[in-house]
Formats: sequence, structure tokens, C-alpha cells
Amino acid sequence: MTAAIRVLLVDDQPLFRRGVRMLIDSQPDLTVVGEAGDGSEAIEAAVEHAPQVVLMDIRMPRADGIAGTAGILRSAAESGRTAPRVIVLTTFDLDDAALRAIRAGASGFLLKDAEPEFLLAAIRAVHGGHAVVAPGAIGDLLAHVDARPRPDRAATSAAREEALGDLSRREREILTAVAEGLSNAEIAAREFVSEATVKSHVGRILAKLGLRDRVQVVLYAHDHGLLPRR
Repeated sequence: MTAAIRVLLVDDQPLFRRGVRMLIDSQPDLTVVGEAGDGSEAIEAAVEHAPQVVLMDIRMPRADGIAGTAGILRSAAESGRTAPRVIVLTTFDLDDAALRAIRAGASGFLLKDAEPEFLLAAIRAVHGGHAVVAPGAIGDLLAHVDARPRPDRAATSAAREEALGDLSRREREILTAVAEGLSNAEIAAREFVSEATVKSHVGRILAKLGLRDRVQVVLYAHDHGLLPRR
């Protein structure tokens, strides 16, 4: 029998943590291994409990979810441990704090009033290596709240080549399609290849560029001026 997915809950409200714990522990394939009340406690709890997925509130006193996310991932990298996937929880859609947490390494964000079934599905999805927010939604978030300047579309071809690394022509096309928010099925139809081939290409793109998931592909494409302006 497959071991249950290990989840760490991080929120400054004990009542909220208790409700989420009850929901998660009701599932045979999920288990809560620890709790924390702020970002600093979360870093320590991640070392102690070795979670595979962290549910991280954004706004907490002392150390917020952005600091907690960055600290958990930094600690894992420094120690050589496998980093958990982080899902940040926010009360606001198109939240600049959620975007900063994603830039810190979170695999996506959810609204705190999400349906219970969606929360459970999100935990399973990130554990499986997927993002929990559609790339198109991340693009909308970038367009609404990201104040960082984007590279000029007239940047030199040499700079653009450097940003794309050693991707093949097909991989470059698929990177752009992923960043535009297309699913594997939609990319397969556009490129006239199978979904399995697209999945293989996406895996190689992530490995070559040192990215963790499709959310980071969107950020990478945005930051390197590889997408049309909105």
C-alpha cells in the first residue's frame, strides 16, 4: 500500500488549522504530520517532520508565508533534502503576496474559501509534480500585480538565445505554449504530436532550465520577455 502524503499546515489561526487537519486526515492517502503558526515555525517544522506538501498561509504575524516558503526551500537545498511542494493560501484573488510567494518557490496558490474537494485535489496534484494554478491564471496574476519591469521585446537576439539555453526548436515552441496556459492536450494538437511526447518535452525543458514546474515556466517566460505583452 502506498504511504500517505505527508502534509504540514501553517496558519496563525488554530481553529482554521484544526478544520483543515480534520479534512485531510479523513483521507486514507493523506496525513497531517505537523502544524506551525508562522513562517519561522514552519521552517523548523519542515526540518522536524519532513512533509511532502506544505499548506502555507500568506499573511501571518512575525514571519509571513513568503518568508516561510523561501526558508523551507533554502533549508532543504542547503541540507541536500528533497524540498516539499508549497501551496500558499490567500483570502484575495490576484494577490501580490501570492505572486511573491510563487516567486519564492511555491507551486501555486489557493483561496482559503476553496471547496474542500479542490483543496484535497490540489495537495495530490502538487505531490505529483503539477502546479495547482493554471498557467493562464499565473499570467493574469503577473499582468495585474507584478511591478517588476519586463525586458524590452526588442532585446538582442543574443540575449534571447542565452535565456533559452540549449532548448531545441520544438522545446522552445512548447515552452511558449506552456507559458501561454495551454494544456498538454492543446499543445499536442498545435504541434501535431502525442500528449506523451509533449509531457516528455516539458520534462526536458524543466530539467534544462532548472525549473520545478509549469508555474515557474510562466515566470521564466515573463521575466525573459518571451511572451507577448498583455
